[in-house]
Amino acid sequence: MKIQDFLEHHGIAGNPFAEEDAQNDTVFKRTCLENTFHPAWDKIYGDPADPSTAIVFGEKGAGKTALKLQMVRQFDLHNAAAPERRTFVVLYDDFNPFLDRFVSAVGPNRPVEKVLSQWKLWDHMDAILSLAVTQFVSDLNASTARPAARLTPPQARDLALLAACYDQSTGETFPSRWSRLRSRTGYSAWLGLWPFLAGLAATLAFGLAVAFSSSRGGTGWLGAWWPWLLLAAAWGPWAVRRARAWWTAFRIVRSMRTGNRTVGQLASALARMPEVDLAGQPLPLMPRSDDRYELLAKFQAILAAQGYAGMVVIVDRLDEPHLINGSAERMKQVIWPMLDNKFLKSPGMGFKLLLPVELYRFIEREDEQFNQRARLDKQNLVPSLEWSGETLYDIASMRVKAASVGNPPATLAQLFDPEVDQRRLLDGLRSLRVPRQLFKFLYKLLVAHCHAHTGEQPVYKIPLERFDTVLAVFRRDQDAFDRGLAPR
Repeated sequence: MKIQDFLEHHGIAGNPFAEEDAQNDTVFKRTCLENTFHPAWDKIYGDPADPSTAIVFGEKGAGKTALKLQMVRQFDLHNAAAPERRTFVVLYDDFNPFLDRFVSAVGPNRPVEKVLSQWKLWDHMDAILSLAVTQFVSDLNASTARPAARLTPPQARDLALLAACYDQSTGETFPSRWSRLRSRTGYSAWLGLWPFLAGLAATLAFGLAVAFSSSRGGTGWLGAWWPWLLLAAAWGPWAVRRARAWWTAFRIVRSMRTGNRTVGQLASALARMPEVDLAGQPLPLMPRSDDRYELLAKFQAILAAQGYAGMVVIVDRLDEPHLINGSAERMKQVIWPMLDNKFLKSPGMGFKLLLPVELYRFIEREDEQFNQRARLDKQNLVPSLEWSGETLYDIASMRVKAASVGNPPATLAQLFDPEVDQRRLLDGLRSLRVPRQLFKFLYKLLVAHCHAHTGEQPVYKIPLERFDTVLAVFRRDQDAFDRGLAPR
C-alpha cells in the first residue's frame, strides 16, 4: 500500500510530516508560520515597538529555527503596518565566515579551543555591525527613492565611515559600492582630495615649465635642487595623508578579527574623507568594546533617521559551524562573551538568543561573578523550550489541515482507528517532547502502517496496536540517541 494512496483517501495532498527542518518546511511556511506559536511566544517576541532581549534554550528539534522564522515574519508585518516605527532585524545565524576569519587572524595552526578562548565581546559586535551595515547599505543602494535624504551631514559621514569599516558585500567591488553610497547620502568627500589635487597641479605646472623652457632652449635649471624640492613639497601633504590613512587602516584591520576588509581598500576610503571628518571619531582601532558601543550608537541614530524605532539581533544555529561541530564547550567559548548585561540591555536594541539546551547546564554551574555580569534574571530567560502533548497535537492537526484539499479539511484523528482516542494520542505525543521528533514519529508510523498492507486490501485507519508498537520502538531509539548510543 502506498503512502500517497493512504493520504489521498483522506483528502491530503503530500505528506505533511516529511520535512523536519523549519528552514525548508513549505507546510510550516505556508500556514503554521503565522498560526501556530509556542506558549512562551509573547515572552520571547516581546513588543516590536520597544525591542527587548530574550534568551531561549532548546534541544535539537524544539523549534528554535521555527521561532526565528516566525519572529522575522512578525517583524515584517509590524514594519508594513508601522512604516515610521519599523524594527531593523539582523540575522546572526551563520557563524562560519566570522569564525574562519577569526581563526586565520589569531592562529590558524593553533588548537581550536585555544583560539576560541580569545573570542571576545567586541568580536561579536564587529560581526553584528558587519551584518547590519552590509544589509542597510544594500537596502539603501537598491532603493529607487531617496530615503537617505533624511540623514544630516554628520550622519552621512558616520554611514560612510561605518561602510568603510564594516560593509562586507561581495556583490560588487568595494570602491564602486562605497562611491554609490556617498552619492546616495549626499556625502561629499571632495575636500579630502585637495592634497592629491595640489600635487597634481604642481606636477602639471612643472611639466608646462619644462615644455616652455625647452621651446626656448633653456632647461639648465632642471639640474638645480630647488625645482624638485618644490615638487616634492607639493606632494608632501598627499604622502603624509596616505601614510596616516594606511596606518589607521592597518590598526583597524588588525583589531577587527572577524572582518574581510583589506588594508589597501580601507586606506583608500579613509584617505578620501577629509581629516576634519575623522577627527575625534570612534574607530575600531583597539581590541576593546568601548569604540564599538559608540559605533553601534551612531548606526542606531542613522536607523532612527530612516524610520526605524529599534534594532533586533536574532542569534541561531550556534551549533552548526564546522569549527564548533556541536561541541558544547566550543559553543560556550563563542557565546559566553555576549552574555553581558550592558550589551544585552543596549538602548533601542533587543537580542533574541536561540541557544542549544546543552549550554544551560553550564549556566547552572556558573559563579556569582558571571551572574552579576550577565543578569540573566533580566533577559526573559526560557530555560527549556518545552512542548506539551496538547500543543504537539495541535501542531500535527494544523499540518494535516494545511495539507488537506478536501472540504471539510482532514483531521489528525480521522487517520486513526476509533480505539486511538484523543487521550491516547495526547499521552503518546507528549513523550516525543519536541516537534521534530513528532514529525519523525508520525512519518515512521505512516510508513509502517502502509508497508503492513497491500494495495489490493488497503486499510485506511491506523490501529491502536500499530500506534503503540511504532511508538515504543521510536521512544527506545530516542532514549538511546539521548545517551549517545545510537544514531538517529
